[in-house]
Amino acid sequence: MSKQLKENKLLHIATIGKTVGIKGDMKFHIKCDFPEQFKKNSSFLINKKDKITLTDVDLDKGLVKINGLQNPEDCKKFTNAKLFTTYEQTRKDCHLEDGENFWFDIEDCKVYENETLLGVVKEIERLTLHDYLSVATDVVLVDKGLPKSFLIPYILPFKVDIDVDKKIIHVHGAMDILEAS
Repeated sequence: MSKQLKENKLLHIATIGKTVGIKGDMKFHIKCDFPEQFKKNSSFLINKKDKITLTDVDLDKGLVKINGLQNPEDCKKFTNAKLFTTYEQTRKDCHLEDGENFWFDIEDCKVYENETLLGVVKEIERLTLHDYLSVATDVVLVDKGLPKSFLIPYILPFKVDIDVDKKIIHVHGAMDILEAS
């Protein structure tokens, strides 16, 4: 995916649930690792052009209020509305620690073990407590009878080195996982 296309892609980061009470509170379900971006008066896209602003955010209770909405009847039209942000806004609003990467930077990286290309990361999946790289196996390996896709735990000792600028990930032990899949 080109950098231009990636920058225009939207990330689903939260979903608004049903109304709660009589003052316009709504359930709030976070779908990302950066709750700090949900603060009073923060705005998010609900589609490619329309935005809403959260006027009250209580993450401990999982509740939000939307600007200009005071009663349950007005709020109901936003039940199940998905909140989106852009890659660019995510980079601006969300802080990463050293060695951390955004999932969207890891997608489309080539995965190597030693000098062997194992495949390309299609997405990252969170299963239970850990993240996994969902890898589309390289066609050369598929032609040798290996599965078309497999999962690599995104933890040590499997993850060795990531260069998101070059779109390359070096792993250890993943060939064993692929062969056992």
